[in-house]
Amino acid sequence: MGFLGFLILGLFAGAIAKALIPGRQGGGILITMLLGVIGAILGGWIGGLIFGGGLQEFFSIRTWILAIVGSVIVLLIYGALVGNRRRV
Repeated sequence: MGFLGFLILGLFAGAIAKALIPGRQGGGILITMLLGVIGAILGGWIGGLIFGGGLQEFFSIRTWILAIVGSVIVLLIYGALVGNRRRV
């Protein structure tokens, strides 16, 4: 998968992860893309450890599921770190 395909995958995986997690998450489209790409990397790494293969093709359902699961994990961690800050 090319660099552009990986960015598109990360953007959509991050957006789907935001839709799956209840509540309000901060961040715009750039934060969503960044968290999605980081989540796709994490999901590919976890998939490689558990299933013996990570992200393969852009249109593979396995690639999308791993990227979305990784994005949900990253978004939960991001929410835990940033979500509790109060505005003064």
